Amino acid sequence: MTAKSPFSLEFSDPAMEVERAVSELRYGRPVLFGNDTRQLAVLALDAVSPQVFGQFAEAVGDSHELLITRQRATRLGLRTNGDVAVPLAGMSFDEASRLSYALEAKMPARVRPAEALLSSSAELARTALLLPAMVAADVTDLEDRFSACCRLHADRLMRLSPARENFQKVVETRVPLKDYGNAQFVVFRGGLAQKDQVAIVVGKPDLNRPVPIRIHSSCITGDLCGSLKCDCGDQLRNGLELLEQAGGGVLLYLDQEGRGTGIGAKMRAYGYQHRGLDTIDADAELGFAEDHRRYEMAVAMLRLLGIGEVVVYTNNPTKIAALKAGGIGVHARTPVLGRVTAENENYLRTKTLRAGHMLDIETLVAAE
Repeated sequence: MTAKSPFSLEFSDPAMEVERAVSELRYGRPVLFGNDTRQLAVLALDAVSPQVFGQFAEAVGDSHELLITRQRATRLGLRTNGDVAVPLAGMSFDEASRLSYALEAKMPARVRPAEALLSSSAELARTALLLPAMVAADVTDLEDRFSACCRLHADRLMRLSPARENFQKVVETRVPLKDYGNAQFVVFRGGLAQKDQVAIVVGKPDLNRPVPIRIHSSCITGDLCGSLKCDCGDQLRNGLELLEQAGGGVLLYLDQEGRGTGIGAKMRAYGYQHRGLDTIDADAELGFAEDHRRYEMAVAMLRLLGIGEVVVYTNNPTKIAALKAGGIGVHARTPVLGRVTAENENYLRTKTLRAGHMLDIETLVAAE
């Protein structure tokens, strides 16, 4: 009897199914997203072409709707406690796009509360690092028209942590750094899409005592290019300096650009900030909450490094709460400061006053 190859069997791993759906969305193709009783065909407006948008409208007989998240709806002037749906019949691709993320757009008169299944499709877009503006239609009785499309049960997405703790160490090597001497770069792989994450070990941390650490999310504009709009580059370099001064520590450099929204959304938000919006309102115009970052991957990396007790170098209470929730003992916190500039002062005030970051902003401004 010929042995069956494992690759001939049907895979049912939830992460794999989500990754396939994410890939289809990013390519601008419909995904069948449903539960045990209903099926929605969904498109991410951020990735779809005008041609496919029109083809989709024709396939569903103009029964499609646009999901507007609560954050975006509020920015459009609608008083709502939840997401809403707007009928798209007769609306062009450009009109739908303006309604989804353009400044000074007007909410149409016809709008209804979005049901749970439609709202949950926005999480699929966020996982794909796309704007959460979803074009959707109930195709429970029209599934044959979408027979070639990828399918995803909503439970697969809702029960999956995109940063689940299936990490493994890939490689560790010495890298001499300009101001900090020899450091160890430890690369981990895991989570949704098997992303690589990096731990930078400076000095000689004592694993028998609480280890100084910093969790730093990537910021290509600040870390690499010295953007004056944020303090990320300063925090990266000052964090490494503080870890070295403490005798050694670990900086976890996480691939979470734009507070977890991705580089495309971040650049859109930057454009709105140039128009006078603060960082949180700019993200809300795009349909996002104030912060979509996750820290399960940081917990997983620390455990693989043999670290269970830490001193955290941060201004962000959310990071401390996430470490504690993951079973990491947090013994103390040390602030990490950057330079206040005319370009980033409002950004720092917003982080302090609206996002709860632990900064004495008035003292920092007075010191400059």
